[in-house]
Amino acid sequence: MTDVPPIRISLADPAGEYRLLKDDLDAAVGRVMASGRYILGPEVEAFEKETAEYLGVAHACGVSSGTDAIQAALLALGIGPGDEVVTGAFSFFATAGAILRVGATPVFVDIEKSGFNADPAAVRDAVGERTRAVLLVHLFGQPVDVEAIGDLDVPVIEDAAQAFGAELGERKVGGLGSMGCFSFFPAKPLGCAGDGGLVSTDDSELAAILGSVRKHGAVGKNLHARPGGNFRLDPLQAAVLRVKLQRIDGWIATRRRYAELLRQRLAPLEAEGQTTLPFERPGTTCTWAQFVIRTQRRDDLRTFLGGRGIASEVYYPMPMPMQEVMGTLRSKEGAFPEAERAAGEVLAIPVHPLLAPSDVEEVAQAVLDFHEDRGRGEA
Repeated sequence: MTDVPPIRISLADPAGEYRLLKDDLDAAVGRVMASGRYILGPEVEAFEKETAEYLGVAHACGVSSGTDAIQAALLALGIGPGDEVVTGAFSFFATAGAILRVGATPVFVDIEKSGFNADPAAVRDAVGERTRAVLLVHLFGQPVDVEAIGDLDVPVIEDAAQAFGAELGERKVGGLGSMGCFSFFPAKPLGCAGDGGLVSTDDSELAAILGSVRKHGAVGKNLHARPGGNFRLDPLQAAVLRVKLQRIDGWIATRRRYAELLRQRLAPLEAEGQTTLPFERPGTTCTWAQFVIRTQRRDDLRTFLGGRGIASEVYYPMPMPMQEVMGTLRSKEGAFPEAERAAGEVLAIPVHPLLAPSDVEEVAQAVLDFHEDRGRGEA
């Protein structure tokens, strides 16, 4: 039995972020603990204000997770049974799961051939009489081409769970549609020390409804006007996020620099048709939450990288409409060819900002070595 070496180069390093910011994070957590305000309160309010300013939106509502952010946005629009929500077929299942949780029906569309986001033409074609919203995922931090989609007669919700700080032109995601939904899962570009999320909007009425939805639909003490849940962002997480928010632009810049290094080093493989590399569409700023390459030898490459102590992950191995939980809505093989093809080829490799440049070089060289060895029939 061959021993598998420990992972030396990780996909994310939340503990490293803590070590880097230990004094500030300890002080922030201590401040909350000393205050005795452990539910919402001034820490969450300050984070919401700072985040709204950063995103360039009028309002931000801190919630308990990225998944709950999507559900809260759907509930704020009054979406429920009998309603349809159009979304892309390829993402983490939370996108579709939130639609199912409010009782609505997800209507899936295939992804674009040149990337991982929903195909703009397919989105337009899928909007019908029962469509109450379109849920667009900025997958892996690359903004959706909303300009190609054009104006729709229904609200657009952005699933920006992986795209905090991403930009389309001069505007940050989260301010492109009716609402933007963010996740602060620890491995995200802006991550907290547990679960956390946020909904952004420029609509004052929606902001007020979101504030109610996150507190069981309350409009006063023991007065409930609408469906909701316990979707509150913890002050401890808000305090952690306030510290990290000050670093986010630098961290994104490092991710982009490392992504470009990987693209340059792996370009020969793409030129030879051995891999397909992700790219940043002109006029956008990608956060590179993941650097996802595509290769038909994905599983072998993953094993090879693991043997070098390099982490990798499959995001995602199955399109959402093919998941068992979809029941009678479950699609058959061939219904979403681009998403299915991607699911069989994708592999995320390290690109996070706490890596050293030499780590990124090592990752690139390992991918090159794999293909060279395979070419000689040695792997």
